[in-house]
Amino acid sequence: MEEINWNDFEKVEMRVGSITSVEDFPEARDPAYKLTIDFGEEIGEKRSSAQITRRYTKEELPGRQVIAVVNFPVKRIAGFKSECLVLGVLGDNKDVVLLSPDQKMPNGSKIA
Repeated sequence: MEEINWNDFEKVEMRVGSITSVEDFPEARDPAYKLTIDFGEEIGEKRSSAQITRRYTKEELPGRQVIAVVNFPVKRIAGFKSECLVLGVLGDNKDVVLLSPDQKMPNGSKIA
């Protein structure tokens, strides 16, 4: 594992956001959803592709808070513009468990 210094870590902007909508993403190479996430007034809404179909249904995700990196450059995934990286724990079978605060927090709250 490569070490980073504190200055490297400070460049990563992680925020809390609430999922507002979920769509299927059949064009993706691996099963995924298209998520729209509200990060509050300062950042607004961002979209992301997330390979979380093994553990989550589309119906249970809206309203759920997640943690995401919001300062990556836009990445095109099968023609879709992904604007942030939703964070999760990777299981043995590539199934992802979403990271989220254990208490409701205002959208846009910084991760420290």
